[in-house]
Amino acid sequence: MKENHFETEAIRTQTERSQFLEHSTPLYLSSSFVFEDAEDMRASFTEEKDRNIYSRFTNPNTSEFVEKVCKMEGAEAGYAFATGMSAVFSTFAALLNSGDHIVSASSVFGSTHTLFTKYLPKWNIETSYFNVKDVDKIESLIQPNTKILYAESPTNPAVDILDLEVLGNIAKKHNILLVIDNCFATPYLQQPITFGADIVIHSATKLMDGQGRVLGGVAVGRADLIREIYLFSRNTGPALSPFNAWVLSKSLETLSVRVDKHCENAVKVAEFLEGHENVSLVKYPFLKSHPQYDIAKKQMKLGGNIIAFEVKGGVEGGRAFLNKIKVLSLSANLGDTRTIVTHPASTTHSKLSTEDRMETGISDGLVRISVGLEHTDDIINDLNQALN
Repeated sequence: MKENHFETEAIRTQTERSQFLEHSTPLYLSSSFVFEDAEDMRASFTEEKDRNIYSRFTNPNTSEFVEKVCKMEGAEAGYAFATGMSAVFSTFAALLNSGDHIVSASSVFGSTHTLFTKYLPKWNIETSYFNVKDVDKIESLIQPNTKILYAESPTNPAVDILDLEVLGNIAKKHNILLVIDNCFATPYLQQPITFGADIVIHSATKLMDGQGRVLGGVAVGRADLIREIYLFSRNTGPALSPFNAWVLSKSLETLSVRVDKHCENAVKVAEFLEGHENVSLVKYPFLKSHPQYDIAKKQMKLGGNIIAFEVKGGVEGGRAFLNKIKVLSLSANLGDTRTIVTHPASTTHSKLSTEDRMETGISDGLVRISVGLEHTDDIINDLNQALN
C-alpha cells in the first residue's frame, strides 16, 4: 500500500482505540499501569514485553506524539522530553563519555552554548566551535576523541543556514554522529535525516505546539542511539508529561496548515523590512538576498517563520523599537500564533560577551521576529510605526 502523505500521517497516527471506540485519542493521566499477574510484571520489567509500566518510561500519549514525529522525520525511534533543552542535554549526556569532544556551529541557542561551555566541561567534555561561514574548517577541528558534530539550521537567532548534506558527508567520513536541532524548520519544512543526521532534536514548545501553551521536547533518529537516550532518561527523569504530549500530538495535526500560513506571512514581512529605510539588514532564508539562499532552497520546503533584521541605532535602537511596539508581543518565545519580537543583545543573549555575540551573528541592533498568524497588514503596520 502506498505511504500516506505528511498531513495524513500527522492526523491518522493514533494509539489503539480503547473499548469505548473513541474517535480522538483520550488523555491517559496515569502515573503507572497495572499488571495481570506476577509473570506479566516480571516480563514487563525485563522488557520481554513491550508495554507501559510507568509514565516516566512511556505513556500512550507520549508514545503517540513520538510516533508522529518519527514518521514526519523518517526516524527509527524517539523519546519525548519535558522541554527542548532537556532533549538537548539528555542526548549529549547519554551519547558522550568523559574525555569526548564536540564540534559545534558557534551559532547555537544561548542555553545550549551555556551547556557546552559551563556544564559539559565538568565531565571533561570539550567543545570546539566553527563559524557558520567557515564550514570548510570543520574537518580541521575534528580530533581523535570527537564524537558529535552539532548544528542548528536555521540558526537561532541569526537565521543562518548550514548545508546539511555537507555536514552529513563530513560526519560519515570521520565516523562521528551528526546531531541537528531542527526546531526552526520543523519536520514539515526539512528532514535532516535524509541528509545524514543520526539524531534530530526539537523544542516542541515552539511551532510543534504553535500556540504558546505547553513545554516539550523530542529527539528522534537511529534506534540504537535512541535506546541509549531512553535508558538515560528513564533513570534521570526528564520525561514529557502525558497532558503536554496529548496537546502536542493534537497540535501536529495542524502543523502543515499552520506552518504554510506562517511562511506566507513571513515572506511578506521580510520583503517589507528589506525596503524600510531604518533597517540596515534583513535575513530570511527564502529572500534572494540571504547569503545561503541556494542552500535553503535545496533543503527546505519553505523559509520558515523567523526573520532576523538589523535596526539602525545599535542596542539603543533595538530597545527603542521594542518600546514602540503596540500590537505584537515582546517575549522570548517563538513559533506562536502571535507575532513575537525579541532583541537578543539585551535579552536572550545578553549574558554572552560582545565577542561571543558577534561570533554567533548577534549584532547590537539585531531583532528576531517570529511571524505569527495575524493578518499581515496588521503585523506590518505595527512594525512600521515602531521603526518610524
